[in-house]
Amino acid sequence: MIARKYHRYVVAFFMSLLMSGIMSFSITTFNIDLTEQLVSRWLEAWMLGFTIAFPTVLLIGPLVYGLVELVVKEE
Repeated sequence: MIARKYHRYVVAFFMSLLMSGIMSFSITTFNIDLTEQLVSRWLEAWMLGFTIAFPTVLLIGPLVYGLVELVVKEE
């Protein structure tokens, strides 16, 4: 198991992994349709997307949490 102190990094990893996979698949499918190259082109796009998404999520995460605090009302 991963220590609780790394929670932010684990969330960022899985969030960026899943979001980049979903987005790259949908955009690749839209651009080249259902062809035999789909899987290989998607995996290439996913690798690129993830290498950009993970550090981006780590960098803008605190900004996003701050924005959420501004718009979410205390109960």
